[in-house]
Amino acid sequence: MTTTKPQDAIAMLKADHAEVHAWFEEYEGLGDRANKSKFKLVAQICQALTIHTQLEEEIFYPAVRAAGKDAEDDMVDEAVVEHASAKDLIAQLEEMDPEDDLYDAKVKVLGELIDHHVEEEEDEMFPKARKLKLDLVALGEEMAMRREELAAAA
Repeated sequence: MTTTKPQDAIAMLKADHAEVHAWFEEYEGLGDRANKSKFKLVAQICQALTIHTQLEEEIFYPAVRAAGKDAEDDMVDEAVVEHASAKDLIAQLEEMDPEDDLYDAKVKVLGELIDHHVEEEEDEMFPKARKLKLDLVALGEEMAMRREELAAAA
């Protein structure tokens, strides 16, 4: 029986980032015409982002905030505001059809917002979180369990 090494929280979040980025690129490659593939892909992106933001807000950000100082608080606050913007676009997209006006534009803006957010997390927040000496494996395990709960409820 093989056991896999538990993934640390940052590695898990980075894997999510890479996966969602690939899906946004795939979306761009589907062309300008509205189709079922676009709709399914956007639904997949929205669900993944919803779970990802919830994991960060419930588990990762509070841990960073608790272990850090004012600079980390400011960084987490900005990330939460960026999440709010993403959640707003996700809610709009979930009420739309691919043939609706502005659908493609909203997907593109969501992708750009997420790219910006990811860049800040990976370049600034994650290196600082590593220096805070958080138990990233324990956080990763907690996030993995919560992800299973959220996915089952979706």
